[in-house]
Amino acid sequence: MPAESIPVDLPEATSVNASGTDILTQDVSEKLPGHDPFLVQFDKDDPADPHNWSKTRRWYLTIASAILTLNATFASSAPSGIISQLTQDFHMSEIVAILTLSLFVTGYCVGPILWAPLSERYGRRPIFIISFFLYVCTQVGSALARNTASVLVFRFLGGTFAACPLSNSGAVISDIWDAETRGKALALFAVMPFAGPSLGPAVAGFIGENASWRWVFWLLTIFAGACWVMIIVSMPETYSPIILVYKARKLRQTTGDSRYYAALERNVPHPRQIVNKVLARPFLVLFNEPMLMAMTAYLSFAYGCLYLMFEAYPIVFTVPHNLSPGIAGLTFLPIAIGGTIAVLIYVAIYNPRYEREVKKCAPEPVPPEFRLEMALIAGPVFAISFFWFGWTSYSRISLWAPLLSGVPVGFSISWIFLSLFNYIIDAYLSVAASAIAASIIFRSISGAAFPLFAKQMYDKLNPRWASSLLGFFAIALVPIPFVLIKYGPVLRKKSKFIPAYMPPASETSTDKTV
Repeated sequence: MPAESIPVDLPEATSVNASGTDILTQDVSEKLPGHDPFLVQFDKDDPADPHNWSKTRRWYLTIASAILTLNATFASSAPSGIISQLTQDFHMSEIVAILTLSLFVTGYCVGPILWAPLSERYGRRPIFIISFFLYVCTQVGSALARNTASVLVFRFLGGTFAACPLSNSGAVISDIWDAETRGKALALFAVMPFAGPSLGPAVAGFIGENASWRWVFWLLTIFAGACWVMIIVSMPETYSPIILVYKARKLRQTTGDSRYYAALERNVPHPRQIVNKVLARPFLVLFNEPMLMAMTAYLSFAYGCLYLMFEAYPIVFTVPHNLSPGIAGLTFLPIAIGGTIAVLIYVAIYNPRYEREVKKCAPEPVPPEFRLEMALIAGPVFAISFFWFGWTSYSRISLWAPLLSGVPVGFSISWIFLSLFNYIIDAYLSVAASAIAASIIFRSISGAAFPLFAKQMYDKLNPRWASSLLGFFAIALVPIPFVLIKYGPVLRKKSKFIPAYMPPASETSTDKTV
């Protein structure tokens, strides 16, 4: 589940956007001296302002952004349904075949570093158009591949270009919705990281049973091509600084007065600033913040386990229960169902509670520790789900027993991500984007690495003890949100990256019951 797409409620005072990157032109949104008549800004109720677009149009763009993310995550797991065919056709080892998953996810490490900053300089729309066109080309290349090397190269490039919607679709939602409605819009967006990887093996499995493995990549090509056409035809520019640049250009043309300008045109970052903010600062923040390192370890483990399941599930279901590849692919659907349930509960119960807490704490901000409530529940559930999955994996036990363990897996991973990501945003404020960027890199590395040792681990230890080992690691991580709730205020006070000290939860009479 690409975390680039996990929803976070971004504080209005921060200088980060939903893409999880530093705004390189962070002073663009600051109004220059008000007496400057040539600085182009939005007028009151300006129809060019994305926040003034009709709700129908904004919900369409929200759904379209979610579909782009579904496309990217669907492609990440699809080859797991055709690994046997790939090994036969190219005489590759099983580990090399698994690289078709891992290298795609490795591309998630590279893509956001490129696409998010570029979208903040040139706009969301042109970056979407270019990256998705290249993404379509990589799918064509995968479908026509004649050797192992070409398959692996196109998969890595495909992940790099597919990372654009993972990082920028959330930014589109942030562009068009105000803070009050953004949480609901992002909740819809949050379902896609669970739905995509879960659907991939099922669809690919059925195709592999009845046609060549190449048709899986032709299907991905068609899906990506349709999304590219959708972007060109119906997705306008949503990034306000870029829209103001267009408005300034039009004013210069219509009036003949070259003095009109947009703030973005006067704020061109130096390459050194870009390198520092995009590449260096995320690691600087991470390795100087023990609590961020702990949260990154938790998120990375959860993300890695999600992709490990693409190798563990076939071992448990396909041979012992004599399932065909297509039917075996359906076993991933409970994970998507669990993630959907988690998001619905978040929208129906937790988000309204947080809104009430905002009013209760006003004018002070809500302590970040309030965000950790969901992780207190999700952590133990996450650990239990592995023991459930492992110790019901005997072939003599109904497959429904291990199958249903996918529901708490999807539920708990979703809540862990929602909880810890929102905590990072609320706690780190102006450097939150750097904190998230570091987390994304290590999380993607885990997602790429875990499938590589999954089969050996499950073969050597057997599914019971292999799953139990993951469960024990999950138990070891359970205390992290508990420790942060108790000591988080003290750690935040000592941090040199947190700009202002927030009062501990106990000082704001926060109700800690869920």
